[in-house]
Order: sequence, then structure tokens, then C-alpha cells
Amino acid sequence: MTVKKDAVVEMHYTLKNDAGEVIDSSQGKEPMPFIQGHGNIIPGLEKALEGKKVGETCDVSVAPEDGYGVHHEEGIQEIPKEALQGIDNIEVGMELQSQDEQGNPFIVRVEKINEETVTINANHPLAGETLHFNVSIENVREATADELEHGHVHSGSCSH
Repeated sequence: MTVKKDAVVEMHYTLKNDAGEVIDSSQGKEPMPFIQGHGNIIPGLEKALEGKKVGETCDVSVAPEDGYGVHHEEGIQEIPKEALQGIDNIEVGMELQSQDEQGNPFIVRVEKINEETVTINANHPLAGETLHFNVSIENVREATADELEHGHVHSGSCSH
């Protein structure tokens, strides 16, 4: 069976940045499962895996536009510390939930803490990066009706 829309794919991957540094990897762990064609993984990787078969390996480079997006300077803001009242022990690297004008939640990271202000960044940590994947397809199967309805893979121990 090949990787196609509505198939459950299990893959091993190693992700590197342009400098060749490993950012993430499934090596030594279980293969990562996802449903093809449902936006469970970044678009550029999903597109590159279409049509691959079990046992195939490939190297895929994904541009920021097809990965975690381009880096937006306006995503970095300096806000008054008072805006974060009620949050204890603010630290650099901490992730906080915010909301846009429509009330949709999104994550921001604390980048800098000054006397009166905190610099936050709404960009994904990998925004603006070209991502280099080495992928091996470990298994491909049809998704169950429940998996398709819920939009994610169910492991054997899951009961709904």
C-alpha cells in the first residue's frame, strides 16, 4: 500500500536545520503515526511523502512557506509586565497562551524579561527555517472510520 489520503502512515524521521544540527528525531522511539492528507504534519513533508511505499526512505527539504511559516517581525512584541499579572515565575523560554481579536488561542514564547517589560514571540520556533528531513516509511494502512472522524491515529490501547 502506498502513502495516500486517509492512510495511516508510520514513519521514522530525523529533522535537521540548515547547519546540519539535529532538531528532532524519532530514532530510538516508536515510529511517528499520522493520517495522510489531514494536516497532521507540515504541508511540505506531507506532499513529499504522497505515493511512497513501506521500506522507502527519502530526504526532503521543506521551505518555510511549506513548513512552520516565514518569520514575522510583527510576531515579536514588547509588552508591559502588568499585562502578565497572575502568571508566577515568568522565565525566558516559557510558553504562554494568548488570543487573537477573534478569540482564537495561540502560543507565544517569552524571549526577554526587562525591568518593566517582557518580549514575547508568536512565531513558531522553527518559523523561517528550511527543514531537512530524512524519512523512512515503516508502515501504511487504511485509517479506521473512528480515526478519520477524529482526525488522528488511535493506538491499540485507546478506547472511545
